[in-house]
Amino acid sequence: MLRIGIVLYPGFQVMNLAVSTVFEFANLALGKCAYEVVLLSERGGPVPASAGFAVHTQPFDESRFDTVLVVGDNEVIEPSPALIDFVQQAARTSRRIGATCTGAFNLAQAGILDGRRATTHWFFAAKFRRDYPNVALEEDRIFIIDGPVWTSAGMTACIDLALALVEKDFGGEVARQVARKLVVYHRRAGGQSQFSALLELAPKSDRIQTALAYAKQHLHTALSVEQLAEAAHLSPRQFSRTFRAETGQSPAKAVEHLRLEAARLMLESGRHPIDVIARETGFGDRERMRRAFLRAFGQPPQAIRRTTRGEHAQPN
Repeated sequence: MLRIGIVLYPGFQVMNLAVSTVFEFANLALGKCAYEVVLLSERGGPVPASAGFAVHTQPFDESRFDTVLVVGDNEVIEPSPALIDFVQQAARTSRRIGATCTGAFNLAQAGILDGRRATTHWFFAAKFRRDYPNVALEEDRIFIIDGPVWTSAGMTACIDLALALVEKDFGGEVARQVARKLVVYHRRAGGQSQFSALLELAPKSDRIQTALAYAKQHLHTALSVEQLAEAAHLSPRQFSRTFRAETGQSPAKAVEHLRLEAARLMLESGRHPIDVIARETGFGDRERMRRAFLRAFGQPPQAIRRTTRGEHAQPN
């Protein structure tokens, strides 16, 4: 049985406890108690969440865990010395240690992330960089695996991290069964962006939303302004003016963002040649796609694919 210790503290964000449901459903899928989840805190007993209610915990002691996860909170609460001591001890004695959301700040303060790659909630990325310059923070990630250290982005990304842990322990089919029961994607790759291009554009009118939905469904085509305007039932001139007013971007730039998002997802799936991805997402050829990736992500498609494959190959 693999013991999972989840470290809580007053004011923790309750969404982080969703990881426990992933392990619970993994036990159901396996038909045995493969995981034992233990909620931990400095003194034990009830620990209040930011939502106002409390959950029962066991106190820190010398018990050993296969995996220890430190949860996050809404405000980057200063950890107690006892919490830092426990995390440092766990890093020495556990097979894996990780953090969800802003829990990465606790790992960083404990020195566990020095010289490593990590991620955290995008909202606190600037603060993290200022406070911990020795950590290679990659804010635009769902989760990151660096050796035995796992970190995930904000809120629901903790589910992606927990599913990846299950997949690492018991294989992809078990993780898929858990995801189906949770009604979530089986696995958003760790390198996938925390942001959605459509959410970032945030169009206000139904007409512009319709045009963007049309664009996403037809990325393999040229997608001229005239096409998008027709989908929105506007003249090209009126469409361009309205689109920029609602999104702050030109239609061409927005379409490029949609193409980049789709191409990156296909890259991370690992199933398609780069030439095919370039055609399917409307870039036309790999060189045009490479230039767009360098502008947006600072690295070419091949580098992103190598990073994703490296995460998949991490040893237990």
